[in-house]
Amino acid sequence: MQNNADNSGLMVAERRRHILATLERDGKVVAAELSRSFGVSEDTIRRDLREMANEGLLQRVHGGGLPLARVNPSFPARERQQPRVKEELARAAATLIKRGQVVFIDSGTTNVAVARHLPRDLEATIATNSPPVAIALSEHPRVEVVLLGGRVRKDPLAAADAVTIAAVRQIRADLCYLGVCTLDPTFGITTVDLDESYVKRAMVEASAEVVALATADKLGTASPYVVAPLSELTWLFTERGVSKEALAPYRAAGVTVTQDIETEPAKDTDDEAALRK
Repeated sequence: MQNNADNSGLMVAERRRHILATLERDGKVVAAELSRSFGVSEDTIRRDLREMANEGLLQRVHGGGLPLARVNPSFPARERQQPRVKEELARAAATLIKRGQVVFIDSGTTNVAVARHLPRDLEATIATNSPPVAIALSEHPRVEVVLLGGRVRKDPLAAADAVTIAAVRQIRADLCYLGVCTLDPTFGITTVDLDESYVKRAMVEASAEVVALATADKLGTASPYVVAPLSELTWLFTERGVSKEALAPYRAAGVTVTQDIETEPAKDTDDEAALRK
């Protein structure tokens, strides 16, 4: 890494530390703003951001950078992350389903919790690409379960291939509970897996309303594969500890935001601690 000083007298390494500090404070960095702040060209800033992305320090996006999306651990490990938060978000979001509706429930540990929290007397048809969601729905006697076919990917425990997409396109749903990896006002709904992005996009296109349940760490982040713009999202359920300023762009885009629980500091599980090493 070069350590030449820029016009403000900062060395390259120091400038990049300032960029990371801005990213942590604001949740994003904009190349044009950094260029003016440091008195260097936008080409210099873009080179900084490109090299920082290569080092795994941020997610490079058009015009700037976003916090790096956390690497997804295994499904059992994700189940042990923030269980109380997920349960409360799921409990609130499960109330959206009405009698007689046709609903997609996408894969994901929070969506499994949604399935568990549905009323026992609910009459609805639920299509899912997630075997764990289908198993959870077996306890609901009046719910008709449609398990979407295709190759099951072992890490997300979800079907995600051309067969899955074809099955999704045969259904017109009233509601879709979308499994969300990363969500940002500018870059919309994104995910870390290309095959999953196609399945999620098909679910969005086939649904009248789309619901996302997102813990605070998923907001303001982006992944490589685009699912849909933010305008396709109808509801966002997240933690009460997320600031009004952070949620303002989502509300401005027409998303109905519900904050259901207060974020409480908690000790990392062994799996979460391992991710940070």
